[in-house]
Amino acid sequence: MTTHVHPVDHELIQAAAHVARTRCRGDNHTMAAAARARDGRIVTAVNAYHFTGGPCAELVVIGTAAAQGIYELDTMVAVGDRDRGVVPPCGRCRQALLDYFPALKVIVGEGDHVRTVAVTELLPESYVWADHQLDELDELDELDAE
Repeated sequence: MTTHVHPVDHELIQAAAHVARTRCRGDNHTMAAAARARDGRIVTAVNAYHFTGGPCAELVVIGTAAAQGIYELDTMVAVGDRDRGVVPPCGRCRQALLDYFPALKVIVGEGDHVRTVAVTELLPESYVWADHQLDELDELDELDAE
């Protein structure tokens, strides 16, 4: 796997940090995420913690973006409340981000050592859900047979 160097979107980190500082209150909202759409807009959200497995901030950003008509995201970052800084996405979020946005870049690291990586680098040899959908594979096989 070749690692590509991508510039760090500091404005995106600041947007997520601002939301974490001003909107995360109590145990139900402890993480904020920000994503830059392909058209340059920034979408922010917070997690909705619940003992049954409420969604992480990264997943809430996906829904928030869709509600605003944004379906192509370029870069995403998550930041913890109480000035915890950049926090990498959990495994479930990594998989969902890969499936929704296979070209997405994600900001990871800590302190002055943040970097931007492709979501595929966060899940090496990953399972790509779309590659394993039987209906789509059957249709492709039928087209190849024609």
